[in-house]
Amino acid sequence: MSKVLYFNIDDNLDYENSLLKEWGVSDMELIEIKDKEYKKSFVDHVRDSKADGLVVEYEQVTKEVMEQLPNLKIVSLQSIGYNNVDIPSATRQGICVTNIPGFCAEEVSVHAIGLMIDLVRKITFFDKAVRAGVWNPLIGYKTYRLTGLTFGMVFFGEIPKAMAPILKALGLKIRVYAPTKTKEYLKGFGCEKVETLEELLKTSDFVSLHCPLIPDVTYHLIGEKELQMMKESAFLINTARGAVVDEPALVKALKEGWIKGAGIDVIEDEANEKSNLFELENVVITPHAAFISEDSFYDGRKRALKQLVMRLSEKTRPSSLVNKNVELSRY
Repeated sequence: MSKVLYFNIDDNLDYENSLLKEWGVSDMELIEIKDKEYKKSFVDHVRDSKADGLVVEYEQVTKEVMEQLPNLKIVSLQSIGYNNVDIPSATRQGICVTNIPGFCAEEVSVHAIGLMIDLVRKITFFDKAVRAGVWNPLIGYKTYRLTGLTFGMVFFGEIPKAMAPILKALGLKIRVYAPTKTKEYLKGFGCEKVETLEELLKTSDFVSLHCPLIPDVTYHLIGEKELQMMKESAFLINTARGAVVDEPALVKALKEGWIKGAGIDVIEDEANEKSNLFELENVVITPHAAFISEDSFYDGRKRALKQLVMRLSEKTRPSSLVNKNVELSRY
């Protein structure tokens, strides 16, 4: 019987257990641990569980954590991002790491476009002003029509794919910085490929981030240098990961007028829910909510569970591996 530890996951596991029953899987036990107060450390919980599989949301699955679990075969993430797992250590230990790319593409694409529309039409800005007793449609920065403006995307996965037809319908030109995508591929989605991030930043009226957080690659991809390249009339939109942006640099850029505004769904310090961005009027902020809907909530859980079943019950290679070169050495 394989054991799977679900640590501090929202909701209970009734849905997952009903799926196992529906799929005829009887050789997996799902163990639910809720310890928001950390009366025991995460490492202690992991060690005591003797788990074969692990599901977490925000906890860091480090080399130390994985070494406490000699039977661990898979870390299944109910997310697209995987920056909370030490991928090289998992690979060396023969542990599969899986994610669920595209599970919330519709939700995040609509949210990112919603942030764009909010910024360009000053919806949240006006709402706050009216509630404060100011009825003046001319306050704040100048606004312009969307038609003919350029929407720049950093990377091009399932979320940008879902955004492209909506942006085109709104009359926007789409430019994409995605080193792994060809000019012909992007043209198929009505997008123009640019060869450098610098070119994208200098020519876009909106810069929307859709890249995973990868150490030494996309960490602080957007910093002071990059923000100074953007137009003074441009907006930055981030629905990816907070640390893709150097947050103090963004605060400085917004205060000093390097760019016009920002739409932010993710911040660097989400553990403490603190950011100097909260104080700025030219920022629209949502609480890492872009991925959320009842549909994505259950779809993500189902897809993450399927990866566990493939590895632990069916003894096959999971279909959504992050560490694709991992050798399945643990049986």
